[in-house]
Amino acid sequence: MTTQANRFAAQDLVEFCVAYGLILAAIWTLNPWQRFFYWAVILWVVATTWIHRPTWHGLGLGLPGLLPSLWVVAVAAVLAGLAVVTAKEMHTLHRLHSSISLPAHFWGYLIWAVMQQFLLQIYFLLRLLRLLPGKVLPVVAAAGFFSLAHLPNPILTPVTLVWGIVACILFLRYRNIYSLGLAHGILGLCVAVIVPDSLHHHMRVGIGYYRYHPHRSQRDQIVSTEAWVIAEAPTRRC
Repeated sequence: MTTQANRFAAQDLVEFCVAYGLILAAIWTLNPWQRFFYWAVILWVVATTWIHRPTWHGLGLGLPGLLPSLWVVAVAAVLAGLAVVTAKEMHTLHRLHSSISLPAHFWGYLIWAVMQQFLLQIYFLLRLLRLLPGKVLPVVAAAGFFSLAHLPNPILTPVTLVWGIVACILFLRYRNIYSLGLAHGILGLCVAVIVPDSLHHHMRVGIGYYRYHPHRSQRDQIVSTEAWVIAEAPTRRC
C-alpha cells in the first residue's frame, strides 16, 4: 500500500511540476515559442486530467454547489461596483483598451477566468491536497504558485495571492468552479478599469509586462486577461 501511495504521489508531483513549468515557459517566452508552450499546457493538463478518470462532481464541474455558492458572485459584483464608484471619484476610472465590444470582451474574459480556476483548484489544489498535509498548507501553496505566475506585475501578484486563498477555501466548501470563475471575471475586469494602465500594463504578466508600450495607438491597445497561462502576445507590432 505504501509503495502504491508513493507511486501516486510521484505521479502527482511530476504532473504538477511539468504543468507549472510549461505555464512559466508560456509566460516568459516570445512567439513562436510562447504559442507552442501555450498549447503544450492545454494538451498536458487535459491528458493528465483525463487519465485519472475523475467524476464531474469530483472535479467541481457539476451543478451541485452552484446555487449555494452564487452569493460569492453577488459579493464580487457589489465590491466591483463600490470600487468603480470610488475610482470614478478619484479620477482613475478608464475604458478597457480593447478593439472588441464590451460584451464580447466580458464573455471572452469570463471563459478565461473559468479556465484559470480550473487550473488553480482542479489541477493544482487537488494535487497539493494529496501531496501536502492538512488543508491550510495546500491552500496557501496553491495560491502562492498562482500569485508567482503573475510576476512581475505589482498589482496582480498580491491581488491573485489573496484571491487564490479565498477561492481555494470556497472551492473546498462548495466544490464548484463556475461561481468562482464568474466572480473572478467580475473582479478582474474591475481591476482592469479602476487601476491605471501605467501600473498593471494592460493586465500583463511575465515578459509581456516589460514589453508594455503606453503610447500605442488605440488600434493596438488591447487588455490581456490575467494571463496565468499566457500573457498578451509580446510580439505585437507597435
